[in-house]
Amino acid sequence: MNETLKEQIKKIADGFDFTGELVSCRPCGSGHINGTYLLRYRIGNMGSIKVILQKINGDIFKNPKELMDNIAGVTEHLRCKIIENGGDPEREVLNLIPAKDGKTYLIDENGAYWRSYIFITDAVSYDLVEKPEDFYESAVAFGRFQEMLADYPAETLHETIRDFHDTKKRLQALKNAVKEDGCHRASGVQKEINFALEHEEIADVFGDLLRKGELPLRVTHNDTKLNNVMIDLATGKGICVVDLDTVMPGLAMNDFGDAIRFGASTALEDEKDLSKVSCNMELYEAYVKGFLESCGDKLTRKEIELLPMGAKVMTYECGIRFLTDYLEGDHYYKIDREEHNLDRCRTQFKLVKDMEQKWDIMQEIVHRYQK
Repeated sequence: MNETLKEQIKKIADGFDFTGELVSCRPCGSGHINGTYLLRYRIGNMGSIKVILQKINGDIFKNPKELMDNIAGVTEHLRCKIIENGGDPEREVLNLIPAKDGKTYLIDENGAYWRSYIFITDAVSYDLVEKPEDFYESAVAFGRFQEMLADYPAETLHETIRDFHDTKKRLQALKNAVKEDGCHRASGVQKEINFALEHEEIADVFGDLLRKGELPLRVTHNDTKLNNVMIDLATGKGICVVDLDTVMPGLAMNDFGDAIRFGASTALEDEKDLSKVSCNMELYEAYVKGFLESCGDKLTRKEIELLPMGAKVMTYECGIRFLTDYLEGDHYYKIDREEHNLDRCRTQFKLVKDMEQKWDIMQEIVHRYQK
């Protein structure tokens, strides 16, 4: 970090209710959305404490105050549940540090929003699944997250990103991009467009059931990647779910499905060689087991039966989003090469095909762990 940035961070930090003397500051984490910094404070003769200072991305999150209202409400609810269950509220839930004016956020001179958390010590997060045990632990953590929030009134939460998992609207956006074809790319991806249209029947399967009252609205995380779970270094257990920016009303199947889409794939999201891409049933089973062990008794029978569909729908939706961005000129997702988004789209659609071939196995695994 250059000295100018250090001074800017120190100025922001001075607005928070921190104790002690700031002794170090550095960028932290692998996220691409918010600017994150790790600060260390010396507290007299008592050693030091680490805190996270984070700038909220105002381009993506248009109403940071509503976002912070969501996080404050959910973390307080989780904290009470953890204490009630005899857990450690300092490590098992994110703990917000207020600004000096008592708010959960600080607005700097440029109008940007900042927030701070206590740093969770002796824990790590992984960007990729290295062994089934870690994926299982992430499932336990996200399942526990769902279980503890089962009685939280989901309808009181704000939508931090409107229509985030409305697959029907995502498909309509793709249709619009094909029709407009502003970058003249549609003719070269007709195979992918046809695949999306041929699977249109799954785009509104959850929306239709929700409207009929056959599915409950839940508090959902909406970014259930492995790297959003802190793994305890001593025990290897998943102890805390982090990155709560997209916590909002949603469906349990979508949280489950997004985890499978990313974590159970045998290849990277942008793999060019589609022969390497499949849904690993060992990892899928590990996640089903951990997820249902943690929250199975809070889900309805219908929700549990639809977990495989959650994996399929979320994978299909992501493929649609990558394809739409490609047709519109790659303005949303960061790309490192030409046709990067197209490669991403193709891996997702290949995963959908593989899931369809393994559909009976996926359903049988869910039934095996259903309570």
